[in-house]
Amino acid sequence: MDTGVSETATSPQHGTGASFEDFVAARSTALWRSAFLLTGDAQKAEDLLQTALVKTWRKWDTITRHQGAEAYVRRALVSTYTDWWRRRWNGERPTGQLPDRPDRPDQPDVAARAATRHDVLTALADLPRGQRAVLVLRYFDDLTEQQTADALGVSVGTVKSQASRATSGLRSSPALRGHLSEPLEGDPS
Repeated sequence: MDTGVSETATSPQHGTGASFEDFVAARSTALWRSAFLLTGDAQKAEDLLQTALVKTWRKWDTITRHQGAEAYVRRALVSTYTDWWRRRWNGERPTGQLPDRPDRPDQPDVAARAATRHDVLTALADLPRGQRAVLVLRYFDDLTEQQTADALGVSVGTVKSQASRATSGLRSSPALRGHLSEPLEGDPS
């Protein structure tokens, strides 16, 4: 995956460039997945991740720990995503229907998995951006409540309330009817 980081990342003026490249090589796939869940679009996710990595690269000399670097990138992902939304940068919109795909004998459930994935992404897209960010960071990225709060710059109580509202919203989402046979994690009911 092209992360948009050029060879200048190893320039002498950024003495930790090699460590940055190692970080990008090790974490870019997981970070892209988070960006994809935030945006719901592969190209926007790539743009979002590239922007967050550029912001991180510019500050790399001040980031001292690998854990701190990942937290910094996640914070940059969420803040950049929020900034884009506030500017109403929406770009292309996905279609309501997936195009027909031929069945493959080696993977008979491909259509069902694609339909489920589409339904989940639709339900996520219907949530307010703050709730979506909490779900992605808390449950997909498996961050603690405190780590999620730090990444979003909010209190732990806000993370808890946003997660509760988000799971309630997913539970009542028309896109997920028939998919939820058991309560969502963190769901009080």
